[in-house]
Amino acid sequence: MNRRDFLGTATVGLTGALVALADSSAQPEPQDRGTAWLCVTCGTQFPSAVHPPPACPICQDSRQYVGWNGQQWTTLDELSKTHENEITEEEPGVFSIHTKPNFAISQRAFLVKTTEGNVLWDCVALLDEKTKAEIRRLGGISAIAISHPHFYTTMVEWSRVFEDAPIHLHELNRQWVMHPDPSIRFWSGEVKRLTPNLTLIKTGGHFDGFQVMHWSRSRDGNGVLLAGDQPDVCMDRNWVTFMYSYPNYIPLNRAAIQGIVAALNPYSFERLHGAFIGQFLTKNAKEIVSRSAERYLAAIS
Repeated sequence: MNRRDFLGTATVGLTGALVALADSSAQPEPQDRGTAWLCVTCGTQFPSAVHPPPACPICQDSRQYVGWNGQQWTTLDELSKTHENEITEEEPGVFSIHTKPNFAISQRAFLVKTTEGNVLWDCVALLDEKTKAEIRRLGGISAIAISHPHFYTTMVEWSRVFEDAPIHLHELNRQWVMHPDPSIRFWSGEVKRLTPNLTLIKTGGHFDGFQVMHWSRSRDGNGVLLAGDQPDVCMDRNWVTFMYSYPNYIPLNRAAIQGIVAALNPYSFERLHGAFIGQFLTKNAKEIVSRSAERYLAAIS
C-alpha cells in the first residue's frame, strides 16, 4: 500500500469513527428508570426509582405499622411469581378480588357491574396478566374509587391498564397519595355521584377523607354498602365496629362515631360488603350499623 492509499484508508476510518461518535451522542443509551417499589407491609406502590424510598410514610403513621422485620420492599414482577388473585362473584353484579396467599393487609377489592360501566371499589396490589384478562372478560373498568390510603396500593397501575380509568379519592386524603398521577380526581364535600345509582359518601373517622360507596339499585333492587373497613364487620356478624387504628387497637371518639352514623343515615342498605374474606352482612345491614354504634358509644362512655 502506498502512502496515498494509506492516508485515504485512514481518512475513511476516521470519518466513520466520527459519524459513529456523533450518532452515539445524538442517541444516548437509555437510562435505568428504576422500579416502582411496593411496600411489603401495606402494598403501597411508589413512583419508579433506582432505589426504594427510605421508609413508607403510610406504615409510619400511627394507624399502621412497620413490619417486625423492618421496612421491606418488593415489585409487581416479583409478587406475580408467588401470588395470584382469586375473583369470586359475591352476589349478582359484585365480584371480589383477593390475593392468595395473603399479601400486605390482605383486603379485597370489588368490581361492581352496572349498566353505566364497571367500577373498581378498593384495590389490591397484585395486577397480573390473568387478572387483567378476567376483568376484561367482565367488561373492564370505567372508574375506580378507594375507601382510604391503606388500600391505595397499585391504583395507578390499574388505571393505566384499563384505559386511564379515573381514580376518585376524597380531597382530605390527598397527602397520603404516594404515587401521584393525572388519573387521580380529588373531590370535596360530603357526597359524589359516580353513576345514577352509585354514590361516594365521605364519612371521616378512620381517615378524614374516608369514603364508602352506596349502590342504590343492586340486581334485586335493594341498597348495598361497600364499606372498606369502616364500618368493619365483626367476627360475630351481627355487629360491626369502628376504629382509628385496627392493628394498634386505637378507638374512635364519640364525635367521629356520630359523624359516621349521620353520614350513612340518609341511605338505605340491606347488605354490606367488608374489606376482608367473610365480611358480608346479608340482611339488616343498616340496622346492624346503627345498634353497633350505640353499643360502641356505650362502651367508651
